[in-house]
Amino acid sequence: MVKRKGAMAVEHQEDSQILLEQIMPQIAAQLRGAMGNIHTALTRLVPEEMPEGEGSTGQSAAILCQSYYRLLRLVNNLSAAPLISQTEPLETKNVELVAWLTELMHCAQPLVAHAGVRLTLRCSLTAHVAAIHPSYLERLLWNLLSNAVKYTPSGGEVTVTLRAAAGQVLLTVADSGVGIPPEQQAHLFDGYLEKLRMPPPPQGLGLGLPLCQAIARGHGGRLLLQSGPEGTTVTVSLPDRRCTKTVLREPPFAYGGGFHPVLLGLADALPYTAFTRKNLD
Repeated sequence: MVKRKGAMAVEHQEDSQILLEQIMPQIAAQLRGAMGNIHTALTRLVPEEMPEGEGSTGQSAAILCQSYYRLLRLVNNLSAAPLISQTEPLETKNVELVAWLTELMHCAQPLVAHAGVRLTLRCSLTAHVAAIHPSYLERLLWNLLSNAVKYTPSGGEVTVTLRAAAGQVLLTVADSGVGIPPEQQAHLFDGYLEKLRMPPPPQGLGLGLPLCQAIARGHGGRLLLQSGPEGTTVTVSLPDRRCTKTVLREPPFAYGGGFHPVLLGLADALPYTAFTRKNLD
């Protein structure tokens, strides 16, 4: 029986590797091929300002654009799935984190406001340089922010905090949302592997947090999550260090045609009113 259990565990691990490294990227490639000219056509249709009233052509175009961005986000997560099983560290470069994070938050705040949520940055540092992979860490931030905004009711707040302590850089995303039920917390990082535990809408495929965990691990760090009735707090703890050599391989994007990266990162959490032409440009 012990041997049989061991064989089943190995078989399960092999199936997981195939799912992450072959099947998911192949699905993404098929979806990508069908999305060719949709983005260009939609950006010509969406209005500069959201018109009043239900059922207008501009409103319909914005809803279609919202759906496109959500699909593109899913395709990108499927393409990035092999990262979950990767054991090699990520290449990094020295980045001034305060300016990097401030710029990202400046871009995100007016978009998050469409969901009726206040987005706040707290950082007592004036400047702080550390070795990160900026593209992957940005993807991690958008995943955490998207989750936070999605589950925070209108009128709530999401707070992003950056600090350095005890040899670690700590990036925290905290929301005032509904929290994560205890029975779901046990499978936040592996639920995508079990078809019987596939999270229902609006959780999606459950790839976001596993990708965040993999990105933190690739930096030599870790992801810490606390959740209760008063909200959820996720902290990314990264080594506070600098590198002497910079060689970065950028993560692949599913579509390289002029999309708005912040809208893409937050698409699952934003209402259709955010998808106007002025935000797409």
